Amino acid sequence: MSKPIGKLDITSLRSTLESLKGTPELIVTDKQVNPALELAGLAKHFDGGAAMLFENVKGYPNTRLTTNLFASESRVARLFGVDDPRKFKFKALEAIRHPMLPVTVKDAPCQEVVIDKDINVWDVVPMISHTEKDPGRTLGGGNTLITGKYFWGGDHVSYNRMNFRGKDFSSFQISPGSHSDMVATEWYRKGPIPMTINLGVPPAVTLMAGAGFVYMILPKGCSEVGVGGYMQDKPVELVKARTVDALSIAEAEYVLEGYLDTTQKVWESPLAEADGKQGVHPFHPEWAGYMGKAYRTYKFQVTGITHRKDKPIYYPSIVHSYDDHYIDTLMREAMFFELADRICPGLVVDTHIPMSATDWGGVVFQVKKRRARDEGYQKNILSAALSCSLGMRMALCVDDDIDIYNMDDLFWALTTRIDPSNGIQVVARGGAGQAFQPSDRSSAGSNDWTQTNIRFGGGMAYDATIPFAFKDAFERPPYPVSKVEPKNWFSDDQIKALKATMTDYAKYMAKTGY
Repeated sequence: MSKPIGKLDITSLRSTLESLKGTPELIVTDKQVNPALELAGLAKHFDGGAAMLFENVKGYPNTRLTTNLFASESRVARLFGVDDPRKFKFKALEAIRHPMLPVTVKDAPCQEVVIDKDINVWDVVPMISHTEKDPGRTLGGGNTLITGKYFWGGDHVSYNRMNFRGKDFSSFQISPGSHSDMVATEWYRKGPIPMTINLGVPPAVTLMAGAGFVYMILPKGCSEVGVGGYMQDKPVELVKARTVDALSIAEAEYVLEGYLDTTQKVWESPLAEADGKQGVHPFHPEWAGYMGKAYRTYKFQVTGITHRKDKPIYYPSIVHSYDDHYIDTLMREAMFFELADRICPGLVVDTHIPMSATDWGGVVFQVKKRRARDEGYQKNILSAALSCSLGMRMALCVDDDIDIYNMDDLFWALTTRIDPSNGIQVVARGGAGQAFQPSDRSSAGSNDWTQTNIRFGGGMAYDATIPFAFKDAFERPPYPVSKVEPKNWFSDDQIKALKATMTDYAKYMAKTGY
């Protein structure tokens, strides 16, 4: 049982970790860890568990590695001052509606050390490999920051997977349809696009880096960093980069300054380059739970490296993990709630993205129909959700008597409440797809799996809500659990024995009387 974290300083990664020391939420070790495979293997061993901080990194004496900080939903909620993780989205909603704009400072911890000559990123950052099939160690967990005129007056932060093919340049993967894609399209061949890659950032910035693709809620030109500022109850501090016309996250541990070159392409993998084929050779795992594939991407050119002086901390992203899941979904749950509320205010009462729905692949809406004219809006919401976010495969609507956090109850609703004649839709068939979703690549109808031929096979929309006119026919049985007190019949040991073989779903039904 974790002790209460309470109010703390989460304006930097290191202050956050410092506050967790001495609690079961963070395990610190001075045993040496190899960034090649060992870090990822240990992170997966304890996926969903405590955060880990490695004080001794092989080949990097002045560096630390951390992972799994976001792997627990309850821990993340407490960090942001929310008692119930299921209520996190409601603070996130307020942040979306009332962003706290970032401020620019003159001096910053991220620039205690500045390297602008003889740049070799490999010597500075302990990049990791995820699997033995990876093309080598890659840079994950880098928060790309694009600001000012390059993001229509706002600021954008995102994850873009990178593989350093040289000492000072890397591939720069951009998801089709993303904000980064919009930037690259707007500035295509118009000159270098200055940006910074920020490593080891405040948790609020990490949170926003995963909040992608629901762009009618966070459109181009908005302040994504401002939303993060509200989440940490203090504006995020930025600082002018030393070598390019860009801004850095002031409290970052490392910053790679540079620019995106849309006139040059770089292969993500030496095998893919030698073969001249995209979408064939393996890259590290992706959010959908499958091995990634290597592509040919734009080039990111490093012009400078800055970092903290005292043992900077690198927080790489372990893809398709609980760590990655909560980074990617906690804000998305709020954005889907806001989307639904704009379509029909008050109809949706909760949203959830289960781990099995994958980070960008699905969402569950819980609705409470208040009157006959609410009927039908749930289908509009389902269609909108599947159409607005690349990679979405499944959207489900259920009633307010369904526990959307219990997969058994969701499956029960699917089984007993869907009218097959009009409750199942395939939405957006043939639309643009997601390069990192294998089912979209295979839906292209050919063997050409390049990013120019991604076609969406269609998202599945399930309306598992009760028709308002037939609500009484679907009443759940109110067994009288509240009328009896088991202790009046059984001892504590007997009650423990009686519950020993009960599943989680059985305990849920016992508690509710269903």
